[in-house]
Amino acid sequence: MSKEFRDKLEKVFDVLGEIIAFVTALVWALVIIHANFNFLPDIVVDIFNVAKEWLLLVLVGVVGFEATIKRNFVIRLIFYIIMAVLVIFHCFPDTYNQLIGYIG
Repeated sequence: MSKEFRDKLEKVFDVLGEIIAFVTALVWALVIIHANFNFLPDIVVDIFNVAKEWLLLVLVGVVGFEATIKRNFVIRLIFYIIMAVLVIFHCFPDTYNQLIGYIG
């Protein structure tokens, strides 16, 4: 990748990270306020509970991509592996037990 492309990509990740961070903070705040005052419909609370979990994962990914875009390949590869582990274990929680079953 060229330096100009990396600079543009870093700016894109920067803006995305800011937007996602704001939305994440808003969703968390609404869920916490709802816990005290109970003003949201149940379906909205269910959506927010799922969204707050996924928004954190997306935020970590976007900020990590922004942080590693100018780093060398090894640092990026390590981050990609960490993100892959997070996503796999998040989406498939029984994966850990299956891996331990294969090893043990």
